[in-house]
Formats: sequence, C-alpha cells, structure tokens
Amino acid sequence: MEKFNYSIPTRVYFGKGQLAHLSELKNYGNKVLLVYGGGSIKRSGLYDDVLAIMKEHKIKVQELSGVEPNPHIDTVRRGVSICKSQGVDMVLAVGGGSTIDCAKVVAAGACYDQDAWDLVIDSEKITKTLPIFTVLTLSATGSEMDRVAVISDPSIPDKVGTHADGLFPTMSILDPTYTYSVSARQTAAGTADMMSHTMENYFTNVPAADVQAGFCESILKTCIKYGPIAIANPKDYDARANLMWCGSLAINGILSYGAPVKWCVHPMEHELSAYYDVTHGEGLAVLTPVWMEYVLDHYAPAKKKLAQFGRNVWGIVNQDDAIAAREAIEKLKEFFFETLRLPKNLRELGIEDKSKIEAMAERAAKGCQGAFMELTKEDVKTILERAF
Repeated sequence: MEKFNYSIPTRVYFGKGQLAHLSELKNYGNKVLLVYGGGSIKRSGLYDDVLAIMKEHKIKVQELSGVEPNPHIDTVRRGVSICKSQGVDMVLAVGGGSTIDCAKVVAAGACYDQDAWDLVIDSEKITKTLPIFTVLTLSATGSEMDRVAVISDPSIPDKVGTHADGLFPTMSILDPTYTYSVSARQTAAGTADMMSHTMENYFTNVPAADVQAGFCESILKTCIKYGPIAIANPKDYDARANLMWCGSLAINGILSYGAPVKWCVHPMEHELSAYYDVTHGEGLAVLTPVWMEYVLDHYAPAKKKLAQFGRNVWGIVNQDDAIAAREAIEKLKEFFFETLRLPKNLRELGIEDKSKIEAMAERAAKGCQGAFMELTKEDVKTILERAF
C-alpha cells in the first residue's frame, strides 16, 4: 500500500427528511444559483420544497435549468454569467451527477476571469470556487461526494473530467426517497456506473491493498443485491438507500487512497459520450466486460485479479485461476445484460458508424497511461471494435 493524504470534506446528511438542512445555506450568503436539469424536480414537488426553504431563510434564488445528461460547456458558461451578473454567493445543485458536475464548474468559473472551458482542460487553474451544495436525486456518479466534474463540448467534440479539492461539495443531502421516481433504465445505468467506478479502483497493481479491495468487493456485492430490487420495486427504501451510499463511496476516494490507479474504461466511454452522447452507465456496461476479456488475454496479472473478483464477488469456487477469471466475466455479463437488461453492445446503443474509432482510440489511449494494464491506441481500437 502506498502513502496517502485522506480528506473528504463534504458534510453529508443521509436519510429521510434531511432537506431541512438547506437552512444552513443562510450561513454562506443570501443569493444562490439553483441548478437543475429537466422538469422532474418540479413534478415531484422537490423544487417547491427547496424554494420554500430559501424563502423562509430570505435567500434570493437565481436559476439555471436544462442541464444536459452530458452537461455542455455552454450551459456552464450560462451559469457563470448569471453568478457574475447577479452577485451569487453559492451554488445549489438539485439532481443527479450531470447537474452536480455542471454546478461544480459553474462555481469555479464564477471565481475565474476567463473562459470556464480553461478550468475543464487544466484543473490547476481551479484555485477558488463558490460554496457548492447538492441535493441528490439519482444514484450513479458519486459527484455529490467527490472532487471531479465531467463536462462536454459537443462542438469539438470532447468530454473531459476535471478535478480539484475546491470541487468537493460543502454539503450534500442524500435522501433515498428522492430516487423513488428514477426509471428502471436509469436505475440500471446508475448501478452499472457505480459498479464501474468500483471496478476501476479494484483493478490496481498496488500490492497489499487488502482493505481497499475488501471495500470494493463489498460495494460490488451490495450493488448486485440491490440493483434488481430497486428496479422491481422502485420504492423499496433499503434498496434505494444502499445504492445511494454505494454510489458515494465508489468514487469519493475511500477505495483508492493508498492504491491509486489511472482508470481505463472511463476514458474510452468518455469518447463514446463525446461523439454519440450515449448514457454514461450504459456505455460503461458495454465496454467493461470487453476490456476484461482483453486484459485477461494480454496481461498476465489480470488472471489472478479477475479470479479474485470471481471468487470474492460472485462466489465462484473453481480453484483454477484461468477458469475462475472467465467465469467472473460471464457472471458480470449476465448481470448487466440479462438481470439489469442493459444494452450489450454498441449497436444496441444505436451506434453503427465505426468511422470515429481511430480518433476515439487515439484520445482514449492517452488517459490509459498508468492504468492496471496500459493500453495503446491499437489496444483501444481492438476493444472498441469488439464492443460492436
């Protein structure tokens, strides 16, 4: 295990009825930018509840609505402009990971004199942010408790993750009842997303990181247990609560402290989202088993790690590492594609055009340096081809 510095500064209020803690925003100023996506928070009544608390505590509200599932830099720019022109003191995101990611870069851009895209492509320029608050309505990305934001520029096209300590939310409200209305498709994609975060951390070459591996295995088993329950019974509180906490823990750093590794499947999926605007969790579900098969065939340490994954997560008993590794991949496929009914290949995601593979592979390979198995451009091309 390697040395590390531990800090997860986000204050979390978890459980039913925690929205009342939005009253704490009055300690940070009297003007807030409320950031949200479509109309779901209005249909659920959450929007009105938030506004009522703001009114009670004399906090003036500006709004940035219409945040995209893969948030666009132009939407961020719109939010930054509102913050600067209206003298906003803080940013409140009500929604899922995309809304929170957008709010994070808005909060940073409000404290930056030039274009917000600079902060996306060069995280070192994020030196100050407005306080960030979140109310989570979709369990998936873990953005409510991490230092990362992913933003797209469709005009290039590009999708980039930026990270800085200033992007940790000051406070996040995690009430599982706000995820009751999440559709079966979104629940499945969110489950795949948090499992992917966990598996990216799990497949590391750092020796003796047993604590981190145990955390990963526990989170994966919890997702496998509760994902199908939440789909079958959307208002099962325990299922929604366990998934919500798994999503936060999967990416807040607790799984990677002491066992750092560059992620590999995410850079590939970011290219898919940049070019084809696919649902992030669905893209990850397609690519992850293909990546596993590829590294098993081309990287010797993968056999032992995948066998461990199979025995400790899926309960595989075969003592032959090669067989256990193959069985583990098949178990993951079965869970993603049969139990969760996620798209099993890129064609099912609506992608027929292979002409972008060359460009996607070149950019994705740059993000795979330092990964469990470092991938070259040719490696990525092969994985993308097999994903069709």
